[in-house]
Amino acid sequence: MLTAAENERITRVGAGTPLGDLLRRYWIPACLSEELPAVDGAPVRVRLLGEKLVAFRDTDGAIGLLEDACPHRLAPMFFGRNEECGLRCVYHGWKFDRHGDCTDMPSEPADSLFKTKVKITAYPTHEAGGVVWTYMGPPEKKPPVPDYEWLRAPATHRYVSKTFEDCNYLQAMEGGLDTAHSSFVHNEAVGTKNWVRARDGAPRIDVEKTDYGYTYVSTRRIDDATDYVRVYRYVMPFMQLRGAIQSFFGGRADVPKIDGHLWVPIDDETTFVYNFMCAYDEAAQITPEYVTWFETLLGRGPDDVLPGYKLKRNPSNDYLIDREMQRTKNYSGIVGINTQDFALQEGMGPIVDRTREHLGTSDRAIIAMRQLLLEATRDVEAGRDPKGTDPAAYRDVRAYDDTLPHGADWKETFAGELSAKW
Repeated sequence: MLTAAENERITRVGAGTPLGDLLRRYWIPACLSEELPAVDGAPVRVRLLGEKLVAFRDTDGAIGLLEDACPHRLAPMFFGRNEECGLRCVYHGWKFDRHGDCTDMPSEPADSLFKTKVKITAYPTHEAGGVVWTYMGPPEKKPPVPDYEWLRAPATHRYVSKTFEDCNYLQAMEGGLDTAHSSFVHNEAVGTKNWVRARDGAPRIDVEKTDYGYTYVSTRRIDDATDYVRVYRYVMPFMQLRGAIQSFFGGRADVPKIDGHLWVPIDDETTFVYNFMCAYDEAAQITPEYVTWFETLLGRGPDDVLPGYKLKRNPSNDYLIDREMQRTKNYSGIVGINTQDFALQEGMGPIVDRTREHLGTSDRAIIAMRQLLLEATRDVEAGRDPKGTDPAAYRDVRAYDDTLPHGADWKETFAGELSAKW
């Protein structure tokens, strides 16, 4: 368990907090590209690490990310006019480009130099993989832009979505890093052993720390001769890669892929979860039909999501839990793999009190992640660069899963599968 002070240290994300200063040292998702579909289109509100921002795609197609408060009288820039490579506040017409420079100040005399002295807070952006990334930290510490393998895959071979989660990012991420829970809450056929992870609810967990975070491995015994081994990557500060080559959830294996999540803090108590998948190779194109099937399986299909990327099944309706389904069909009584996670993670409250926990051997990956975050906050305080900011540390890694003869060395067997192919 963590102390109360440690729990505060790695859950609070505002500027000036230990974790907030750490997260601002990375390129992090601000929004999806689909939210800004057209040049000079409507700006969108973005709340990120507790800051109120506004994003817009300018006349050149580049993304601006500004503070949502005009520096004149602090009117919201969200209501601004997106025109001629800038966002113009409609209160008095002050206009700012994507770099934060004031380019027009029509409420002042034409010969005034006042506009040269006024800036609005602006963060640099980078668009890749269907995501708009931003860096919110000290300019002199800005790392190279992100270079994860899934960002390099062509659009036909990758997909990204996002969902709103009503809790702190850390308990959401801990759910993703916890492989043991999937044998229970995600057991969709209670009373059978058809699903590979239902056959062994006590996987062996191995964690190996790396320059980007860690590799962790879950090994489940299928029978006396066979193990199921899944290799994951935790890439700091809040991304997970998972192997999805084998059929799972009793579903399809026709699109072998790597998938995962980024748990991005909106503020201390809410999160946007970015969900991505990347085809294993060129032969495994990710079609719209597959995306619809997979997202629906997880509970975030086209008919499952409300405006604002919020799930229809949510705390206000107890996730539409069906007790008869729970008794006769699946372990949770809730439809949607992702929705099942949300019910438990959101149900813990906005920020869970980790001083009350009793952790076991299946929690090794969670314990290691917390250690890394605590170490990284201290690194930043000491003026050192945290792990995972250098793309060279992570750009060539990928996850993988498969069955192996019992006792076989997964590192040796999977050696050729754990390096990026895109």
